[in-house]
Formats: sequence, C-alpha cells, structure tokens
Amino acid sequence: KKINKISYEEMLEMSSLGAKVMQSSAVQTAMMYDIPLHVRSTFSNKEGTKIFSSENIDYSKTITAVTYSKDDAKITLLGVQDKPGIAADIFEPLGKSEINVDMVIQNISPDGKKTDLTFTIKRNDLSKAIKLIKSNKKNVKFKSISTNKKVSKVSIIGAGMITTPGVTYKMFRALAQEKINILAISTSEIKISVIVTESNTTRAIKKLHAAFNLD
Repeated sequence: KKINKISYEEMLEMSSLGAKVMQSSAVQTAMMYDIPLHVRSTFSNKEGTKIFSSENIDYSKTITAVTYSKDDAKITLLGVQDKPGIAADIFEPLGKSEINVDMVIQNISPDGKKTDLTFTIKRNDLSKAIKLIKSNKKNVKFKSISTNKKVSKVSIIGAGMITTPGVTYKMFRALAQEKINILAISTSEIKISVIVTESNTTRAIKKLHAAFNLD
C-alpha cells in the first residue's frame, strides 16, 4: 500500500486554507519540535499520509493538494492616495478590530498619485470592515469602494513547485479552459491562491485536480 508523504509546510498551508484535516496549531507544534505525524482515517484501512520535515520529502510530485474556502469576501478601494503608510492606515483599524486580512493586491500607480488596492477578508466581517474604512476617511482618502461577497478562494499547494517551472501557467490555463475568470492572485513558494466567483468553485476544483493528476 502506498503512503502519501507531505511536508509540515504543505500541511500548514492546507489547514490554514480550509482543509479540515488537522488544526494549524497542531501542525505548527509538530514542525517546531520535528515530530513526524501520521494522519489516517478511522473509516478505512488506507495508509493515509505522513507529515515530515521538508528534508524528507520527495519533490517529484509537484502539487500535493487543491483546497478551497467559500467564506471569503473581496474589497477594492479605487483611487487611493498613493503615499507611504497608506496601507498601514487602511489595515490598522481592521487589525485592531480582529478582522483578518488575507490576500492583498495593489496596482502600480502610473502617475504616482492614485492607486487601486484589493484585499480579501472573511465574509462575516464584510459589513464591519466597510464601516471601519468609511469612518477612517480622514486618514485614508479614496475615490470609491466596491465589494463582492460571492467569491471563493481556490488554492494549489505543493513543495515541488519550488523546483518545477510552469506550474503557474498550468493552473491559469486550466482555469481559462473552463472560462473561469480570476479576480485576484496570491502566491508563495509552495502555494498559489486565486479568488474566483463562488459559483465557479466546483468546476475550478475538478479542473485543477485533473490538470495536476490528483483525481
């Protein structure tokens, strides 16, 4: 029986992105003390998954998992005054109100004066976040604000993408073949996340599973 092997970092990304396998804190503790984990199902005899330090992982498998969450909302501030400290002025009130900001995308300002800033938060925090931003217009000047609460985040995770070129292109091409528009993008060494319209979530997941041979 073949056993899956993934790194602590991959499992941490998966748990933080909504995969209901292990709690992030449990994975983080194991990673700190280099304690191998073995995750198995009580409903089958399959070997399950072993979680190790990255040194013990075979990176021949580029993508380990596709995850998603459907409780996200997107906020875009249009025509934000582009100056040092503006991002801190926007996000500080949200942080103090315990609103977690996830993906952040800022467009380049052609004239050095105005820019657009997009970020995602949990859907339940949307109304609260809008009120905080509007009440802070003395410090944060912007032209308008737009929101979309019918979005979801779809991510691919894999330590192998560090050494494998073309993963980003392959993901985006797969979504394009399904005519799924990407609303926002965030990347790290072992993760690529995109925001898509919520109604496209299932099609996106199925397509990415097929594209990276995870069926």
